[in-house]
Amino acid sequence: MFIDFPRSHAKLRVTAADARRRFRTWRGERPFWAGVFTFQAGLPILYLPYAHLDPGGIPLALSTTSGAGSLVIGILLMALALGLWFQQRLRVFAGIATLLLALVSFPVANFGGFLLGLISALIGGSLACAWIPPSASEPSAASAATATATATHSASTADPAAGEPT
Repeated sequence: MFIDFPRSHAKLRVTAADARRRFRTWRGERPFWAGVFTFQAGLPILYLPYAHLDPGGIPLALSTTSGAGSLVIGILLMALALGLWFQQRLRVFAGIATLLLALVSFPVANFGGFLLGLISALIGGSLACAWIPPSASEPSAASAATATATATHSASTADPAAGEPT
């Protein structure tokens, strides 16, 4: 069985480049970073009340009555992040809900996941509220690159002396 490595590497590079281009297009059409920050905010808020930490040999258990509130807030933040990625028209609602959950997490969920979740949720909610969808009149990145390449090619092939009056 003979494997042609140069061809398989070239095919892999083309496939990877195509996947990256499709991901960049997908990411540009939605509040991607707002979703990342919002999802990231849910993790420490959800995890820390149930963690049994052992810093320096001293057991630290944060399991308090805030466990149920942290569970609800963390799961809601993660659901809002998924909503930001897959339902862009809900961005303002999701952004405001993220901001409110971030503020509620401070007293309810161990200072908002020791401020890690609180700050991340505030950034994510702000980004969600501020994001504006690309308009249809704006060219996409792929069509803009094609137009630039075409204009550069046509400018380099034109004869500058032919258009000058004598």
